Amino acid sequence: VQLQASGGGLVQPGGSLRLSCAASGFTFDNYGLAWFRQAPGKEREGISCIGHFGGNTFYTNYLEGRFKFSRDDAKNILFLQMNNLQPEDTAVYYCAAAERGTCFRYNGRWDYTLTGQISYGQGTLVTVSS
Repeated sequence: VQLQASGGGLVQPGGSLRLSCAASGFTFDNYGLAWFRQAPGKEREGISCIGHFGGNTFYTNYLEGRFKFSRDDAKNILFLQMNNLQPEDTAVYYCAAAERGTCFRYNGRWDYTLTGQISYGQGTLVTVSS
């Protein structure tokens, strides 16, 4: 399983970016897929998740509405559209996959993660600053 995120960069507050994640070594069938981010000095948090069986896309509730997770199964690419970016969105963004992974939240957390053995791709840095 190999994942490579790209599309990060410097953006002004209120701006948008679309991240891409090229996947290789596996197909999306039977894999849970997700986006995470890690801000400087903070722990990694989930952004959005799709279980291996497809179905609903789950979002961390305070990001839903600004972030949208999509996928191109034919090309094995994931996307994360991010709108109205704010300085607190500055982080390294990672795509991830887990075989037969499903989406869940730990008690007391707002963000979703995947069950199973998670493979994280190389991240891409997003900096939101004026």
